[in-house]
Amino acid sequence: MVTHMKTTIEISDALLAEVRRVAEREGTTLRALVERALRESLRARRRGPSFRLRVVTFRGDGLHPQAGEGAWERLRDVIYEGRGA
Repeated sequence: MVTHMKTTIEISDALLAEVRRVAEREGTTLRALVERALRESLRARRRGPSFRLRVVTFRGDGLHPQAGEGAWERLRDVIYEGRGA
């Protein structure tokens, strides 16, 4: 049973240099760092896309003129005006 396979990938010189510096700083190997990054990337893909809140708009003329100024109490009074509150 084969547990490891050699392969060749092409990455930019700058990225390779940075990865080597990180590996040295963390006391690990280039191989271990690349494998960990690939595993994390695959795990993130399996989780699926991150939540995206869709844009929702409402028809109308915008903010009520009386709600543009004042404190919360004034805004609450405008909202509930004529509704028994």
